[in-house]
Amino acid sequence: MKKIAVVGKKNGWSSEKLAETVLEMTGHGLLIEMDKVSLDLKTGKAWYRDTDLTTLDALMIKKIGGRYSPKHLDRLEILRYLHERGLPVFSSPNSIMRVLDRLSCTVSLRLADIPMPPTTITEDIDEALDAVERYGEAVFKPLYTSKARGMKVIERGNEARRNIINFKLDNPLMYIQQKIDLNGRDLGVVFLGGEYLTTYARKKESNSWTTSTYYGGKYETYEPKQSTIDIAQKANDLFKLDFTSVDVVETDNGPVVFEVSAFGGFRGIQESSGMDAARLYVEYVLKRLEP
Repeated sequence: MKKIAVVGKKNGWSSEKLAETVLEMTGHGLLIEMDKVSLDLKTGKAWYRDTDLTTLDALMIKKIGGRYSPKHLDRLEILRYLHERGLPVFSSPNSIMRVLDRLSCTVSLRLADIPMPPTTITEDIDEALDAVERYGEAVFKPLYTSKARGMKVIERGNEARRNIINFKLDNPLMYIQQKIDLNGRDLGVVFLGGEYLTTYARKKESNSWTTSTYYGGKYETYEPKQSTIDIAQKANDLFKLDFTSVDVVETDNGPVVFEVSAFGGFRGIQESSGMDAARLYVEYVLKRLEP
């Protein structure tokens, strides 16, 4: 049987589920935490405790750490080295790098004319204030985040400048999007091996501005419009991730994309459709590893 390890987070629900599924299907289910990996560039070997990662048949990346940060790009460089030396890695570290940084992902989406909310990128407080004036309400987003952590809604008015200054303390380059009406939900449009798999919705709580489950949002079944699937497919195709979900909202003017996820949403898929995303993903990887 193939020796496949999962890069993930100990006690993380999706990481543990994927590792358990790999173990069940292959007899080998090592879960690797990247902060405990050592790469020896002289020998070309990478070690996780007593396991030489170069002896594995493949790695599956579910999480690269806890909360996203620039240091995760450095961890991906270790995996990129292994990948380019011949170890199959799903998804490709190069592909994950392009979506992990919110700005990098956004630039790629806009260069491909993917519809997104009006967005301003600036380091200047006055320019940020002008953006808030234009948008009325704006969502300020950290470049590295998940589940809406660290995001802040700033409205035009007397407090806008002070709120911008406070946000900039931890975010020197400010990523600012016009706050748009979600109609109570947004969508995760899921792709496996580049093919459409399913869609789940995140429905927000009445007292929250965001649908994020971190702030009380709930997953539910949803059947998207074909135009939504089509625009999500176009966004997905830009990055060639093996497993991902594209965050989309259906507006009165058509679907609008927020971002492409580096790792996809196992829990959202399971709770909305009952699909075992981990098993489907492992089956896909095993098929890819066939001669």
